[in-house]
Amino acid sequence: MIRTAQPADVPAIHAMIRELAEYEREPESAKATVEQLHDALFGDHPAVFGLIAEESGEPVGFALWFRNFSTWTGTHGVYLEDLYVRPEHRGGGHGKALLAALAQLCVSRGYGRFEWSVLDWNEPSIGIYKSIGAQPMDEWTVFRLTGEALHALAATADVNAA
Repeated sequence: MIRTAQPADVPAIHAMIRELAEYEREPESAKATVEQLHDALFGDHPAVFGLIAEESGEPVGFALWFRNFSTWTGTHGVYLEDLYVRPEHRGGGHGKALLAALAQLCVSRGYGRFEWSVLDWNEPSIGIYKSIGAQPMDEWTVFRLTGEALHALAATADVNAA
């Protein structure tokens, strides 16, 4: 049911990302191209990794993740960027199977944390996450710097961080 993403899966992953953006009410924000995803997953320096949920040989869901690091625990962890299962395949255990595969990856590699974000209105997903023992980090607020604000701050840098 769950397998590592392969280059041939990139178009299906791209299509499901577009579906996820529709579900999250931000279709205009999903700007990544098939080529960008292919490079991020399978280029010379992969920055993200993927799992595919399959049914009858067809991709029905995916999880994209990357490695993070905790300075407090001194260990790496997994940050789940996206998890999506097509609506007609929900309730079949694909989402939990993707989460379990990532948890197993954390345990087998000695990673200390498995984290992700969820929209506060997405009650079905929140219910699933709580049912597997995940804890909301209510005391934390996510900040994001993009667009003009990102460029404005970058322009003030005295050090070339690139």
